[in-house]
Amino acid sequence: MQNKKMGRRREPLEPTDETNLIEGRHAVTEALRAGRTIDKIYLLYGTNDSTLTALKAKAVSLGIAVNECDRQRLDAMSTTGVHQGVIAVAAAHEYAQLQDILDAAREAGEPPFLVVCDGINDPHNLGAIIRTAGAAGAHGVVIPKHRSVGLTATVAKAAAGALEYVPVARVPNMTAAIKELKQNGVWIYGTSDRGSGALYETDLTGPAAIVIGSEGDGMSRLVSETCDFIMSIPMRGKIASLNASNAAAVVLFEAVRQRTAQK
Repeated sequence: MQNKKMGRRREPLEPTDETNLIEGRHAVTEALRAGRTIDKIYLLYGTNDSTLTALKAKAVSLGIAVNECDRQRLDAMSTTGVHQGVIAVAAAHEYAQLQDILDAAREAGEPPFLVVCDGINDPHNLGAIIRTAGAAGAHGVVIPKHRSVGLTATVAKAAAGALEYVPVARVPNMTAAIKELKQNGVWIYGTSDRGSGALYETDLTGPAAIVIGSEGDGMSRLVSETCDFIMSIPMRGKIASLNASNAAAVVLFEAVRQRTAQK
């Protein structure tokens, strides 16, 4: 819930869950050829190997994030021990398009109600937010392609079935996605412990996208500057902030309360 300046940092490892890791040159090549949904690819840094170079070029052409790292890091991720310099992280569920979420709201005859996750790296947090979004009746969740966990098996497990009902759009540029939402009449509500407006005094009854920032840094500067409103959750105890998924639950169900009272 804090809003700190983002610094350069090492991207966290994906959970080493064998159900969503594809290891080895042939296996990753075939996964790309078959059109499997890939969150990102970890590739041996500085390699001149023609096969790995071709894999990188193919992934980039498909818009898949490629993270080059050293062999020690690949070894730490690997569950087979024979990664051959490349590990792909497959999505546990297909991604939606941002327009799909807006269309779902329109078809339901409801004002759009979305959750925007700005850099959530903990898969349990993201899964819990998706589950809460489903329980609150949100039309979908938006996550960034970079510096964020994707729809891994761990996320799917934490979501407890919600991925079957809550579309998740993965966007290459979060500020551009927020501007697209604005163009569709959606108001953007950021969350920060330094927000100028209190949650319970903010009108969330109209078309709304609730932005939940990353666990340590909160919303990025660009996303924060793109918000229409920045609100804070009133804290009465000695703890100054909430876990990202808990904060999402508080904000989403305040929106539910307001929307229900309006009917």
